[in-house]
Amino acid sequence: MEATNVYSMPRIGDSAPEFQAVTTQGTIHFPSDYKGKWKILFSHPADFTPVCTSEFMTFGKMAEEFEALNCQLVGLSVDGLHSHIAWLRTIKEKIDWKGWKNVEIKFPLVVDITMEVASLYGMIQPGESNTSAVRAVFFIDPQDKIRTIMYYPLSLGRNFDEIKRVLVGLQTVDNFGVALPADWRPGDEVIVPPAGSCGVAKERMEGAESDLHCYDWFFCTKQISKEEVESRLGKK
Repeated sequence: MEATNVYSMPRIGDSAPEFQAVTTQGTIHFPSDYKGKWKILFSHPADFTPVCTSEFMTFGKMAEEFEALNCQLVGLSVDGLHSHIAWLRTIKEKIDWKGWKNVEIKFPLVVDITMEVASLYGMIQPGESNTSAVRAVFFIDPQDKIRTIMYYPLSLGRNFDEIKRVLVGLQTVDNFGVALPADWRPGDEVIVPPAGSCGVAKERMEGAESDLHCYDWFFCTKQISKEEVESRLGKK
């Protein structure tokens, strides 16, 4: 019986699985080519499909915003190189959507006809499709660790405001050593680490740390201004 490769899906905290691949921007070695940068590796089901076209146009329009956050975008589908090139040319030359036109995709789009990379990253979900990758999004930090994973089905386009919010949030967590509450945006209160002793918890509840707002001993926040958050985004 012919042996088949069996992959376990990567998890948050794992090192990003390594691969070499042909892309629309030449051969890449991922993630080592982008050491020191944040990476967003995302998959799409197929070229020349409407939901994917809308997503690539959105990524293309936001590419400079991600670049300013020291983040490299890398796309992937199980189509071939010529299909990728023809589709990206069609997007640039023919598609006018939401008033966007002449959108040029400059980040690499991985060729994965064998589905090896998609399998390596758990992007093939048999219950959804055996032959197309779902809409997976991997956030990978400058040390090449996976920090967040999102999965969307074939029929639902991604929320790009949330993709950027997650990237900004992860950088803020690292920059300030804090956690972030539900629906956090730059300028909102952040959560400070829980008290490490009964004495510290008591002092916090009694207002000894004037910059904190404590809802209870385990739940204290402080204010970090939007300007301070944004001044440190994208820094290595």
